[in-house]
Amino acid sequence: MAEERAQWTSRVGFILAAAGSAVGLGNIWRFSYAAGTEGGGAFILIYLAAAVFIGYPLLVSEISIGRATRKNPIGAFRTLAPNAPWWLVGAIGVLTAFVILSYYSVVAGWAFAYTFESLRGLYQPSVDHAEHFTKHISDPVAPILWHAAFMAITIGVIAMGVVKGIQRVVQVLMPLLFLLAIVIMIRSITLPGAGEGIAFILTPDFSEVTPLTVLHAVAQAFFTISLGMGAMITYGSYLRKKDPIPSSAGTIIGLDTFVAIIAGFAIFPAVFAFGFDPAAGPGLAFITLPGVFTEMPLGAVFGFLFFLLLTIAALTSSISLLEVVVAWLKDEHKWKRTKAAVVVGCAMFAIGVLPSLGYSVLSHVQAFEMNILDLYDWFATSILLPLGGLLTIIFAGYVWGARKLSEEANEGTGKLRFGPGMGFMFLVKVVVPLAVLAVLIAGLYEKFAA
Repeated sequence: MAEERAQWTSRVGFILAAAGSAVGLGNIWRFSYAAGTEGGGAFILIYLAAAVFIGYPLLVSEISIGRATRKNPIGAFRTLAPNAPWWLVGAIGVLTAFVILSYYSVVAGWAFAYTFESLRGLYQPSVDHAEHFTKHISDPVAPILWHAAFMAITIGVIAMGVVKGIQRVVQVLMPLLFLLAIVIMIRSITLPGAGEGIAFILTPDFSEVTPLTVLHAVAQAFFTISLGMGAMITYGSYLRKKDPIPSSAGTIIGLDTFVAIIAGFAIFPAVFAFGFDPAAGPGLAFITLPGVFTEMPLGAVFGFLFFLLLTIAALTSSISLLEVVVAWLKDEHKWKRTKAAVVVGCAMFAIGVLPSLGYSVLSHVQAFEMNILDLYDWFATSILLPLGGLLTIIFAGYVWGARKLSEEANEGTGKLRFGPGMGFMFLVKVVVPLAVLAVLIAGLYEKFAA
């Protein structure tokens, strides 16, 4: 007998799992430094518009494809378009999830390490945080061990199953994540001198906005909502028919955006209060903020809470990425869940060793003026993600079709949030494809046209 496919036991369970997939390093680490370098409040406004008018239609489409087929990304496209090569779009999603988690776990391992280092005197005035971070990532052994530890936890959650593993874990971790974010935000905005940081978030500086800023905001929305990587198709395949997709998708994007904005209020007021640079780039989380915590009263406590928050956010996303590949092996190749989780997780770990060593013994390895981790990230987020998203939305709007998409999305609910007619479908057929195509072209242009 075929194994009965798992289902989320509640709508809340699905929303928290999907929001957990969306809420990750992209909301806290990537979002904060992107906003800091590209106009503050202006970048945030563009990001919000992108999340609503581009992220929402694509999210609804991906969840609908998953629930309609109850399959992994490859199986879903093969079911809806048999005897056609559209299954390759699902294959792009599976590959994207594999590539992202292989290096995502490395960065998550840094956060995991800093969570423990926060308890061991990291925030002393004598510590040079730039030097400390460089020393940490250039160690050829320690970051790999933290990478392994983080991946082992991810494998363990996936091996326990959809309900007993993913759903049970996110129902604990997501409320904790929200609580930690709010606590850190309250401490940050109540610091003397925090007003300048609050103004930085709330006052748009459109003089810093360029066409590339707009495309970066769209790409950020794309990455942080977990689109184009098969995760939402996979999670949608476990969704019950009676659970409404439109309102669930809206709640997922709302929670994802909430954490991103709260993270901004948790970071920038403190950065400004102590005179640090908000445009510190990727080093904001691991160099600038430890410097802030060193200066802050009870900084060791809030430093620990921040990196715990970062680690939890990374974990809720990493389990969705591993689940994409595991679901494919279970559905298409009839692997047992535990075997699939261990084999794939170990393969991801092995592939992730290279970008970790890219800061030490392989630091001389460069491609297109990027180290190994940056190359992985560029390939995944600038090529694979927008390519997968573009083909998915074209498939949803033109191959599967507007009528079938609307019927599936509307099942279990009253009507689509944007309406089942021309408004929503105009976004699906015109706005989203053009926007995602622009992101794809911009990613190539930035790298090769300079």
